[in-house]
Amino acid sequence: MPVARGDRARRVLGGGQVTRAAVVAGLGAWTPPTVVTNDDLAARLDTDDAWIRTRTGIRQRHVVGPGQATSDLAVEAGRRALASAGVERAGLLVVATSTPDQPLPATAPQVADRLGLGTVPAFDVAAVCTGFVYALATATGLIAAQVADSALVIGADSFSTILDPADRATRVLFGDGAGAVLLRAGAPDEPGALHGLHLGSDGSQHHLIERAGGGSRARTAVTAARREGQGEGHGDGTARDGYLAMQGRAVFAQAVQRTAESVRATADRMRWPLETIDRLVLHQANARITAGVGRRLGTPADRLLSNIDRVGNTAAASIPLVLADAAAAGDLRPGHRVVLAGFGGGLTWGSVGLVWPRLRGGPVPAAGPSDSPAH
Repeated sequence: MPVARGDRARRVLGGGQVTRAAVVAGLGAWTPPTVVTNDDLAARLDTDDAWIRTRTGIRQRHVVGPGQATSDLAVEAGRRALASAGVERAGLLVVATSTPDQPLPATAPQVADRLGLGTVPAFDVAAVCTGFVYALATATGLIAAQVADSALVIGADSFSTILDPADRATRVLFGDGAGAVLLRAGAPDEPGALHGLHLGSDGSQHHLIERAGGGSRARTAVTAARREGQGEGHGDGTARDGYLAMQGRAVFAQAVQRTAESVRATADRMRWPLETIDRLVLHQANARITAGVGRRLGTPADRLLSNIDRVGNTAAASIPLVLADAAAAGDLRPGHRVVLAGFGGGLTWGSVGLVWPRLRGGPVPAAGPSDSPAH
């Protein structure tokens, strides 16, 4: 199936004379070996398998074990993406994560070092569950600007490390994992070229998905409260402020609306009628959100790729994890028109389109329980 050519290719990339695009050349994913089933959670929380599956579509999730961190997931997914592309290096590394190994420095330079990438530019992007799309957009711009000829883009998160063990609402949703793509510089009209980028945010609703503690705002609140003799105050650095908090109903409504709007914007820029999109790959937040977006767009269920039942909500890792699993299973094939779309805290959202390419080494899907990461 042909991609946008000539003037159309220049238009969807934002106008101007475009001679260079970012092209997907490799794909890999990894999930840690420890699996937590719904029955495992039911033994600790006031819930059961049926309640979780009917409300989320999830039956199990993978979680990091003792001594594992986000960088471990990112390194393994990155290695698999490089192998898929048949290359050993990349000229740029962008890691999308909201659960870095530590508040500073960024996780990406450590990942670059462990992957043997040398002194390439490496940095983190924090846009929560939209992080992978934001990272793709960033890498695409840097390739177009000739800052790099190739880029490794990794979405990796370990949300299990920031969940309140007693909070059923978040505990059943999230799992850990990483997914990566290798982008190379190429022609705007070849399969795999990223087009139609659309990004957005609404900071007025940042409170809908947040982790209050650990930043400068919480630190300032503590200091001010102590000076005024008011005790610790809000954002006092207690254990509760270190956990993820989410207002589920409000997030659901925003996720369906914003994701659908973003997909429409990308489809318009691509000049793709919605019915001609072969595969829609959404952030795996909740099976009901995915279904809601599909209904709003009129997308048949068999065109909505999903693996949330096996891995849960893996935040920035979810889109590349779906891509890797679907490509390996044959549900995503060369020539398919594909739109990727994310929604997450911030609030943030974004989408991008491409015609799926034939990968040189094939996709490398997420590992099974017997695999272990290389440290």
